[in-house]
Amino acid sequence: MEPVSDPIDRTSARGLGGELVLRLTELIQDGTIRKGEKLPTESSLMESYQVSRTVVREAISQLRASGLVETQQGRGSFVLTAPSHGQFALDANEIRTVDDVWDMLDFRLGIESEAAALAAGRRTDQQLAELRRLQQRFEDCESRPSDAVEADFALHLGVANAARNRHYSALLKSVGPMMIVMPKFRLLTGGDANREDNVRLAALEHDAIVSAIARQEPETARAAIRLHLANSRARMMG
Repeated sequence: MEPVSDPIDRTSARGLGGELVLRLTELIQDGTIRKGEKLPTESSLMESYQVSRTVVREAISQLRASGLVETQQGRGSFVLTAPSHGQFALDANEIRTVDDVWDMLDFRLGIESEAAALAAGRRTDQQLAELRRLQQRFEDCESRPSDAVEADFALHLGVANAARNRHYSALLKSVGPMMIVMPKFRLLTGGDANREDNVRLAALEHDAIVSAIARQEPETARAAIRLHLANSRARMMG
């Protein structure tokens, strides 16, 4: 299904990636691209909306993190579900300044610390195994920090899933990987050594979170994720 190629607003505060996410979400929502159908190719989207390949990949990454599409190696991206018109959503594309980042971290402190505490008390063995897998996925990003954004988000979403309360998962999915603000402002800035150090430090903090969940210690898990977010803030301040 080829998209309707209305020009993208290049002056929007959302940015080109955010505008493309909005356009594709609308096509999925109104049934132009239905569940199970393949998204247009990167080249087609680039031509239709006059954007770069980087912008297209950023948009698809956000759709994937929001649970709207899945990408199959060598085949492309396919629609999983249509978003509800009335669903709660936070606009990740409005996280553009340092003040926006501080506000998001404050929000996350309350939400994610409670999710971690619940996960420690409710997680299943299968969910713990998944957290271990996601933890290893992030650690593997030390040598390739550019992959850390999605890996970091996946682990935080895994903790929310282990809380076994769909509202925590829905909140994180509404923002996608841009909720992991450290990569945007610190993880992917500076030299290679600095990026690798940030991944290494975050991996140690992730280990403390997952270990507390494994031991089923809610207060320890809550404290571990609060420390992780506080340290993320410190790293952003340099």
